[in-house]
Amino acid sequence: MIYFEDLEVGKESYFGSVEVTREEVLEFARKYDPQPFHLSDEAAAKTYFGRLSASGWHTCAMVMGVIARKVVAEEQAGLGAPGIDELRWLKPVYPGDTLHVRGQILEKTPSRSKPEIGSFRTRTTVTNQDDVPVLTFTSIVLIRRRPAD
Repeated sequence: MIYFEDLEVGKESYFGSVEVTREEVLEFARKYDPQPFHLSDEAAAKTYFGRLSASGWHTCAMVMGVIARKVVAEEQAGLGAPGIDELRWLKPVYPGDTLHVRGQILEKTPSRSKPEIGSFRTRTTVTNQDDVPVLTFTSIVLIRRRPAD
């Protein structure tokens, strides 16, 4: 189990990758972000995107899936996150892209009011197969402290 005490400020981690499929882009857009450039090649061709692109929210959901699978596999004592700051969609994400998810621990802080937990701030960077950044965000994550023996 990975606890607050095991975290190292400055440490970088590779969480994994995910392939973006046309079917998932369309499914997500139909359900959650039904803007024409997420639903139609013709409509997207007339926009900045130039072709069908994934919703930024879909990109966030794919990234969360990659992070969650890694955290669960490593048995991190995580307790969720109270929020995300500085979310930026830097470049469009297209069907056929492969997204790579990396994070860096920026700081960690023990809780003043709940001694059994702490938090850490992390910067997540998502790049495509060409190593071009497409998404960045900073988040605060809650994590349990190592239990006393």
